[in-house]
Amino acid sequence: WIGMMIAVYTNVRTTHQCWKDLRAGFDVAIQGGCVMGLSLVSIGVLAIFILIEVFKRCFHFERAEVMFEAIAGYGLGGSSIALFGRVGGGIYTKA
Repeated sequence: WIGMMIAVYTNVRTTHQCWKDLRAGFDVAIQGGCVMGLSLVSIGVLAIFILIEVFKRCFHFERAEVMFEAIAGYGLGGSSIALFGRVGGGIYTKA
């Protein structure tokens, strides 16, 4: 929801600036994209930090490497599910 609000706000500002000057509109669009990129990376870093803390407290690992391998497997599984959900959703919406 927050990402959509920022994107809509940036699009409105970009359109308004493009009426005045194309270069000003381009600058606003780049700044809005930078905000969205920084926000996405920040949320990702926060999520991985929380995931590491949860794994440390809920599971017992012999070494830290084993825990990080488990987290990498968790991420790979989530990415696979998202990929297949997107592909499958495309097939079912066209039926």
